[in-house]
Amino acid sequence: MKKGAVSILSLLTGTAIGAIGGVVATGKVIGGDESQQLANKHLAIMKLYDRWMQTKQEGKSITDYFHAHDIKSIAIYGMSFVGQRLYEELKNSDISVRYCIDKNATSIYSDIDIVSPEDELENVDAIIVTAIYFYNEIEEQLEAKTNIEIMSLEDILFEL
Repeated sequence: MKKGAVSILSLLTGTAIGAIGGVVATGKVIGGDESQQLANKHLAIMKLYDRWMQTKQEGKSITDYFHAHDIKSIAIYGMSFVGQRLYEELKNSDISVRYCIDKNATSIYSDIDIVSPEDELENVDAIIVTAIYFYNEIEEQLEAKTNIEIMSLEDILFEL
């Protein structure tokens, strides 16, 4: 019963945050379908963070996954909140984050190079997509451009 109540509360919270976030981010009130899509996106991110924290509490690290799969160099796709957290977690590790990719590359300040998805992509072992809600579209776009392995951060966390 307690888990069911938490799930319902999480769904309602995600919906509310999504609606409010849409107004804050865009400066306009968004309609029902857009609001629901934004709520779903934020709920997916919240679940991702929850899984990430679970893996940490279990004593596991994302670097464990990379070591097990012989991944030494990566690019991070998406430099919003999740991408920034992933970069911060990896920047002092033995996994080389060579660059980041973001469609808003020109408006993001960072201590690492950020390129646009349309730019030439330097060869790395894998591109880790942090924009999990749009993973399928991003994967399709990148596969048309490069042979670099494309991975979802969500999938990595659930495989740990």
